[in-house]
Amino acid sequence: MGDQILTTTGFTDCGSLPSITIQQLSITYDNDAKTVTFDIEGVSTISENVTASLDVTAYGVNAFTNSFNPCDQKTFVNELCPLPNGPFAARGVQQVPAQYASMIPAIAFSVPDISAQAVMKLDRQSDKGMVACIAAEVTNGKTMSVPAVSYVAAGIAGVSLVASGMTAIGSAMSGGAAGSGVGVASISPSFTDVAGWFQGMAMNGMLSVNYPPVYRSFAKNFAFSVGLIPWNGLLTNIDNFRANTGGNLTEDSVAYLRNLTRALESGNQTSSSDAGALARLVRRDDDVTITGHVTQTISGIKKFAESLSVPKSDVFMTALLVVAIVIAAIVAGILLVKVILEAWSLYGKFPESLIGFRNHYWRSIARTITSLILLLYGIWVLYCVFQFTLGDSWAAKLLAALSLAIFTGILAFFGFKIWITAHRLKAQHGDASKLYEEKENWIKYSMFYEAYQKSYWWLFIPMIAYTFIKGCIVAAGDGHGMAQTIVSFIVELAMLALLVFTRPFERRSSTMINIFIAVVRVLSVICVFVFVDEFNVEQTTQTVMGAVMIAIQSTLTIALALLVGWNAINATIKMNPHRKRRKDMEKLREESDDLTPLDARNTMLIQSKADLEASMYPPIPSEHEENLPPYSKTGDRYYAPSIPESTYHPALSSGTTPSPMYRDLTGSRPQGESGHDFSRDYFAVGGDNSRPNSRGSTRGHSSDGHGVQPHEFVGSQNYSGSR
Repeated sequence: MGDQILTTTGFTDCGSLPSITIQQLSITYDNDAKTVTFDIEGVSTISENVTASLDVTAYGVNAFTNSFNPCDQKTFVNELCPLPNGPFAARGVQQVPAQYASMIPAIAFSVPDISAQAVMKLDRQSDKGMVACIAAEVTNGKTMSVPAVSYVAAGIAGVSLVASGMTAIGSAMSGGAAGSGVGVASISPSFTDVAGWFQGMAMNGMLSVNYPPVYRSFAKNFAFSVGLIPWNGLLTNIDNFRANTGGNLTEDSVAYLRNLTRALESGNQTSSSDAGALARLVRRDDDVTITGHVTQTISGIKKFAESLSVPKSDVFMTALLVVAIVIAAIVAGILLVKVILEAWSLYGKFPESLIGFRNHYWRSIARTITSLILLLYGIWVLYCVFQFTLGDSWAAKLLAALSLAIFTGILAFFGFKIWITAHRLKAQHGDASKLYEEKENWIKYSMFYEAYQKSYWWLFIPMIAYTFIKGCIVAAGDGHGMAQTIVSFIVELAMLALLVFTRPFERRSSTMINIFIAVVRVLSVICVFVFVDEFNVEQTTQTVMGAVMIAIQSTLTIALALLVGWNAINATIKMNPHRKRRKDMEKLREESDDLTPLDARNTMLIQSKADLEASMYPPIPSEHEENLPPYSKTGDRYYAPSIPESTYHPALSSGTTPSPMYRDLTGSRPQGESGHDFSRDYFAVGGDNSRPNSRGSTRGHSSDGHGVQPHEFVGSQNYSGSR
C-alpha cells in the first residue's frame, strides 16, 4: 500500500431496506491519481433505478461528496443500471475534483489510526427514498496498536521487577525475612514506579473524552498493566457465571462481541484480527445519525474494554481472576523455593545466608501479597466502583464489595500500625527513626515507607489516598468527561506540589524521577482538555494533540526503560541506604563486644561508631560542655577498664614528674611530662572537695582517702554527645 492511499476496513449497515443485503464494500482513494475506486456486492429482491452517492469525511472535514447516475454515459456502471433483482457486484472509478482533493488534510496519509469515514448510499430515482446505506471506517494502513509494544512494555516491567526483587532477595538471604518487598524497593525507577506509570497511561485511555483513534490505540498497548487480557476461554466462563447469577448477556457478552467481529470480517477479507476489527467498529465516539438511524454510542471504560474484546460487565471479574492467578503463581513460586531449600538442608550443607528466608517463609508470602495490593489498589477501586455502577450480576457486585473491603482493610491496618508505632517511638526517642533502624520494624512495615526519608515516613498515606481518588474519578465519573478532566487536573497538580515541596525520597534519583513522572501526568491532563466534547475542538487539532501526548509519554517510557536497565546492573551492588546504615550499626556493635579494653582497634572503632551515630543522630549541644575537660570534647570515649586501678600516686600529689608507667591515657601530653591532673580536679567524688592541692585546684578523694576507684571515676563522668 502506498503512502498516499486511503482505504476502507469493514463496514456497517446504516439503514438499508430489508430487501437489500450488502455483503461487501471496498472504497479506495488514491491521492496521486485523485481517484476513488469502489467495489460493492450484495443481493436484492427488488429491481430499481437508483442514484449512487459517496461521502468521505476526514477529521470532521467533508473531503469528498459525489452523486452519480449509474445509467449516465459518463458514469455508467452496468451492474447498477438498474439495480437487479438478485445478486449484484458493482465496480467503478470516480475522479475526484482538485478542490475536493486539496481539502484532505496531509496528516491523513501519515498519522496512524486516522479519523475518517466513508458512506455509500443508493437512492430510488422515483422518490429519492433510500434503498441501501453502508458506512465504513477509513485507514491509511498505519496503527499504534502493535502487539510488539505491549511485549516490550511488559519486558520493561519484568526487568524492573527483577531489579527491585534483587534487593528483597539480598535482604532475605541475610536474614531479612523477605527483604525489602518486591516492587517497593528504594531503587528508582522501581517496579512500582514503572507499573504505576503504565497503569496511568491505561487509565488515561478510559476517560470519557473524544480521544483521536491514534491515542486510543496507543493507550490500549498498556491494558495488560490493569489486568485486561482478551482471553476468550476465561471470558466465556465469566459470562456463564454472570448468566447464572442474574447477569444480562443479550448485548454484553464475549459471544455477542465475537459475532460483531465475524460480521465485520465477512465484509472485509483484509481484516487482521478479532480485536482489530472490533476496534474499528467501536472507534466512533459520537452519535452518527444517517437517515434516521443512530449508531450506539460508547465511550470511557466500556469503549476501552470492548476495544480489547472484553465486555464491559466482564471487566471486574477479568481483573479479579487475573490477579488471583498472579497471586497463586507467586505463592507457588515461593513454595517451590521453600521445598528446594528444605531438600538442600537435608542432603547438603545449607548456607547461613538463606536461613532468614527459610525461617520466614509465611512472612515472605504475606509481604509479597501486601505489596501487590499496594500496587493494584487504585485500579481495584476503579473496577469495583465501576461494577457497582453497572449492576448486572449480584455475585459480581458482592465479590467487588468483599475484595474492596479486604484490600482497604489490609492497607488501613498497616497504616494504623505504622502510625501507632511511629508515635510510640517519638515519645520514647524523640523521632520515628527506629522505624528504619530496628530490624523488627523494618521487616514488618518497610514496604510502605522504605523509599522515603526518615522524616517523611508518613508519605505513604497521601500516596494511597491519591490512588484511591484517581480510581474513583475514572469509575464514578464515567460518561462525564469534563468533570473527570477537571478533578484529575486538580489531583495531579496537588501531587506534583507535594513532591516538589517535600522532596521526600531517600535517593536523589528517586526524587527527580518521581517529580518528572508527576510533571508528565499534569501535562497529559492539560492535553486531555482538548478532547472534551464541550470545547468543540476540531478533529485535526485533536489528532495533533494526541500525537503530542504520545510523544511526551513515549519519551518518559523510554527514559524509564533505560534507567531500569541501569538499575538491573546496579541492583547487586548498591543496598538500600536505610538498611545499609542499620547493618553497619549492627556490625559495629558486634565488633565492639569482641575487643579488649586496650586493643589498638578500640580507638578506631569508637571513632567510626561516633561518626556513624553522628550521621544518624544530629548532635545535641550540652549546656555544660564548656566545663568539661579537653579530651571530653574530642569525641574519644574511654571506659572504666581503660583507667588505672587508682588515680592517686605520691609523685602526682607532691607535684613531681610522673614516671613513664603513669602516662596520660588521653594522649594530651607527651610521655613523662607533668601536667594538670584533670582526673582529680574535675571528677572528684566523696571526701573534702574544697581543700586545694599543690597547684591551687581541688583534688578529689575516695571514701578511703586513696583516690578515685574505677567505678567511682566512670560513674561521675558527664560526657557530651551520645554514647
